[in-house]
Amino acid sequence: MAKKINYTYAVGRRRSASARIRLFHGKGKNIVNEMPLEKYFPGAVNKSKWSKPFGVTETSDKYYFSAKVVGGGKQGQLDAVVHGLSKALAKVKPDKFRIPLKKVGLLTRDSRIRERRKIGMGGKARRKKQSPKR
Repeated sequence: MAKKINYTYAVGRRRSASARIRLFHGKGKNIVNEMPLEKYFPGAVNKSKWSKPFGVTETSDKYYFSAKVVGGGKQGQLDAVVHGLSKALAKVKPDKFRIPLKKVGLLTRDSRIRERRKIGMGGKARRKKQSPKR
């Protein structure tokens, strides 16, 4: 029988991307969609983004996480992971982590989504069809 591991669960969202986060206490590998985090989100800019919640709370070597991300593009997925991580950290120790994460703006869900196309707009959301002068 498998050993039960305690974790903190949170959901992060950005645009049409949704990330389900499991935050574990201790040392381990960060995994996104069953791939190492560094492979799924490569590059220094992405690393600075996903490590920001750990940097603000000063817990970079105390916690690790696994994430399942669906929908959206890579940047939306990365923002969803960061949002979910921040929510999970705020759940772990609300009195200690919530205020600094809130100050930096990591707990706020960015609700901007793609605007839908309207009928009679020539294929775009806000574009109007050109009208003849005479």
